[in-house]
Amino acid sequence: MKRETVPVRKNDQLQVTIEDLTHEGAGVAKVDGYTLFVPNTLPGELVDIKVIKTNKGFGFARLLEIKKESEHRAEPLCPIYHQCGGCQIQHLSYDAQLVSKQKQVKDVLERIGGLKDVTVHPTLGMEDPWRYRNKAQVPVGEEGGLVIAGFYQKRSHRIINMDECLIQHEENDQIIRVVKNIANKYGIRAYDEEKHRGTLRHVVARKGKVTNEVMVVLVTRGKELPNKKNIIEEIQAQIPNVKSIVQNINPKRTNVIFGDETNVLWGEEYIHDYIGDIKFAISARSFYQVNPEQTKVLYDKALEYANLTGKETVIDAYCGIGTISLFLAQRAKHVYGVEIVPDAIADAKRNAELNGITNVDFAVGEAEKIMPWWYAQGIRADVIVVDPPRKGCDAELLETILSMKPKRVVYVSCNPATLARDLKVLEEGGYVTKKVQPVDMFPHSSHVESVAQIVLEEEAGTK
Repeated sequence: MKRETVPVRKNDQLQVTIEDLTHEGAGVAKVDGYTLFVPNTLPGELVDIKVIKTNKGFGFARLLEIKKESEHRAEPLCPIYHQCGGCQIQHLSYDAQLVSKQKQVKDVLERIGGLKDVTVHPTLGMEDPWRYRNKAQVPVGEEGGLVIAGFYQKRSHRIINMDECLIQHEENDQIIRVVKNIANKYGIRAYDEEKHRGTLRHVVARKGKVTNEVMVVLVTRGKELPNKKNIIEEIQAQIPNVKSIVQNINPKRTNVIFGDETNVLWGEEYIHDYIGDIKFAISARSFYQVNPEQTKVLYDKALEYANLTGKETVIDAYCGIGTISLFLAQRAKHVYGVEIVPDAIADAKRNAELNGITNVDFAVGEAEKIMPWWYAQGIRADVIVVDPPRKGCDAELLETILSMKPKRVVYVSCNPATLARDLKVLEEGGYVTKKVQPVDMFPHSSHVESVAQIVLEEEAGTK
C-alpha cells in the first residue's frame, strides 16, 4: 500500500467498529481495508478514535469515547491500569480473556502453521486470577526528590510509582514499599540511566508460595551501599518472613536488570518453594516460573502429553533449572536435560539432589550439539520435551529432533507464533500435531502459554 493511498491521516477523528484483538491486547479496526490498532478497546465495540500515527500498512489511534460497549468489558480493579504497562487486558472480563487466548492460539496455528484441523482446547484459567506473581522486579527512580519504584508507563521509560500491584503477591508489594521508605530515610539515591549515576537500580522481591520464605534483592550500580548495616536491620525488622537479603551489582549502561556479581548481605543464598511435590532452591537470578499454581497445571499437561509408562528415555531441551525434567523423572525411566546457561544447570543438579531424584542427568551446552552426542553414545529418546524462549526452537534443534525421530514431542510454548512456525517444520518432517492446550499463566496480560502434543506419523496412524 503506497503512502498516498492510506485512507486516514494523523489527527483524523473517526468512528469505527473494533473487529479483533492483537496478541498484545489492542483492538483492531479497519478503515477501507487499512488496519488501525486502538488500545483499551474490545471486539464488537463502536468507538470514536483519534489517529495518532500512520505507517504504510497500519496505524495507531487513541480511544476518545465508547459509543457501544462490549458485553465483556470489565472495570479494571487497578487504579493505575491505564498508565502502567504491566497488564494489557484488565478491561476484558476474565472468562472472555480465556476465550480470547484460545482464539489467539488457534488463529496463529492456522495462519502461520497452516494447521487447520488441530484441536485447541479451551484455555485452562485460574479460579482466582489475582495476586498470583511470586516475583516482582521493579525499576527505581526519583520524583520530587524522593525515591519511587514501579513499572514503566506504556511505551516509555517513565516509572509509574506504585504502592500495590494486584497481580503481585501482597508481600512483594510490602517489600517494594519498605525498600522505598528505607532508601528515602537513609538518602540512598536512585540510579539515573541518562547520567549513569546514583545507587539503587532495581528492587527484586521473591516469595515462596508454599514455604512463605522471602528474598529481597537490591540491584545497585556499584559495590558501595551506604548505610548497609542499617538497611539490613530495617528489612529484617519490617519483613518478618525474610530469609535472604542479597545485593546484585550491575555497573553497565544497560536495561538488563542483573549484573554478573551477586553477594549475600544477610541470611541464605536461596529460598525454597514447591511445584506439586518437587522442591526447588531459588537464588536471586534463578529462572523460576512466577505463577507456581498454573505452572503445575502446565507441567501436569506436559506430563500427560508425554504419555510416560516408566520405561521411556526422555530428553528435556532448554531444561533451565530442571523444573520440567524433575516432573518427568517421576514417571520416566531416565531424563536427560540440556541447557546453555551454566548457572541454571548447577541449580538443576542441586534441585535433583534436593528431591533425591537420581534418574536424571544434566549437561551444559546447546541442545542441537549435545543431543547428537548423546545419540552417538547410544541414548535413544522416546520422548523429547522442548520449552524454548519466545524466539522458539533453533532450526538446528528441530533438524536434530527430526533426525532422532522420538515417538513423541511435547512442546511447551510461551509464544503462539513461534510455536506455529516450529510445528510446521515438524509436520513437514513426518510428525502430526495431535492437540494443543493453552494455559493462562499470566491473567490480565496478553501472554498465553501452550502445550502441544506431537507424534510420529506412523505412531499416529494415517493423517
